[in-house]
Amino acid sequence: MSQIIMLDGQNLTIDDIEKVAKFGFKIEIKPDALEKVKKGRQRIFDLVDSDIPVYGFNTGVGWNKDKKVFKDFFNKYNTNLIYSHSLGVEPFCSREEGRAILLTRLNTFLVGCTGVAVEIVEIYKKLLNLDIIPLIPKRGSVGEADITNLSHIGLVLIGEGEVYYNNEIRNSKEVFDEISLEMINLGPKDGLAIVSSNALAAGIGALVLKDIERLLDLADVIYCLSLEGLNGNTSPLDIDLYKTRNYIGQKISLKNVTNLLKNSSIYNADWKKPVQDPLCFRGSVQVNGAVRDAFRYCLELFNIQLNSSEDNPCLLLDENKLLSCSNYESISWVLGFENLGVALSHLSKNSCYRTIKLSNPEFTELPRFLSPKDNVLGYATIQKVFTSLDTEIRHLSNPATADFYSLAGDIEDHANNTPYVVDKLKKIVDNLYYILGIEAMHAVQAIDLRTDCILGSGSKKAYEKIRERVPFYDEDRPIYKDIRTMYDLVKSEKFIHEILNTN
Repeated sequence: MSQIIMLDGQNLTIDDIEKVAKFGFKIEIKPDALEKVKKGRQRIFDLVDSDIPVYGFNTGVGWNKDKKVFKDFFNKYNTNLIYSHSLGVEPFCSREEGRAILLTRLNTFLVGCTGVAVEIVEIYKKLLNLDIIPLIPKRGSVGEADITNLSHIGLVLIGEGEVYYNNEIRNSKEVFDEISLEMINLGPKDGLAIVSSNALAAGIGALVLKDIERLLDLADVIYCLSLEGLNGNTSPLDIDLYKTRNYIGQKISLKNVTNLLKNSSIYNADWKKPVQDPLCFRGSVQVNGAVRDAFRYCLELFNIQLNSSEDNPCLLLDENKLLSCSNYESISWVLGFENLGVALSHLSKNSCYRTIKLSNPEFTELPRFLSPKDNVLGYATIQKVFTSLDTEIRHLSNPATADFYSLAGDIEDHANNTPYVVDKLKKIVDNLYYILGIEAMHAVQAIDLRTDCILGSGSKKAYEKIRERVPFYDEDRPIYKDIRTMYDLVKSEKFIHEILNTN
């Protein structure tokens, strides 16, 4: 596999972002994309002597849009812009998140609508390839461009910020001097180019979407184990049912589930089974499929964000225009993230109810709390844990895009709180790894208590991997260790990959 990602401003994906952010892939820029940046920069210099006021170029920004910026003061003004916008509040982004943020902004530079200095484009690339990652605060942005946070990248470029480097946090000037990397002398429009984008939310959002992509398959796997642990009905898995509905997400989950359950004894006729299972079992393919549909919708819009201009003002090279606009407006894709949060809250609730049912003898005809003997308490108190995590998810799934103030002299009267929306979704996903891991613990315990259960070819693989890490609950023990073990296991990409590639 190539260890280099080629950037051109048009084809960046969440897979690419994960490879660079987490696995250290290097960056190269296609020559024609860099040429577009050079032409855009020249156009900016052509406009330097113009008397036409252009927002953020030869005028101030925000409420100060009426202030003139003269060409002799471009460096001072753009430096002051970085200073005055460096307002982020801790905690700081992780090193991986910082890499994702740099990459997403670098790619939108290459669309060619920024007019940024080529040296800034080049230094973003160098920072990534040398793994010198700015310390960027997570909080303080209202989401109409993450100006209060991305300005901290600007501080790094002029030698006044902090960076992750060689597993240390250091002053950027010290690091630059150490490796002979030149600091940036800011020119016209450079300050605004650095601060005015949604790269904070988009970079972190890309990594969250990659986690959700894996979570979708995980949810199908855990459902199969629980269905076998319940000895549930398979009539809801009849493929002809899904021809009458034609939802794409449901069909994908159904295919996963039927492949995982292939050769399972759960398909054997059993007149002792209830005619119908609870909805949390009967409708899991529908719920999981709905999350897939929400994910597909969100990803389609998010890919536009990754590969389009988010600049104000926007430079239109072919039309010879530099226009004030709202290209930084993130409402289209952030609504997709909000929708995903709601969809995942349904998946979470379904998982919790399945876990509760697996501990109830009225549904399983197994011992209460899946205890193997009378003097073992089993999975009794653990219900408080996963339901408390689900309560957090329910609150985190509430919308945040509609809650904003009118700011900057009532000029900036719309916002989305985009980084907060992304952060909420990230927390939802993290909670779900715990919830699904706890459900899996119950499912394999129920399977063991049945003794006569023949697992499907895929679900058997999942069962074996879980039992390699978490033994049968035969005596009471501190369960928090099992919870953490399951969290780490189900979160690993290897776990899902090996199970889904069984058949």
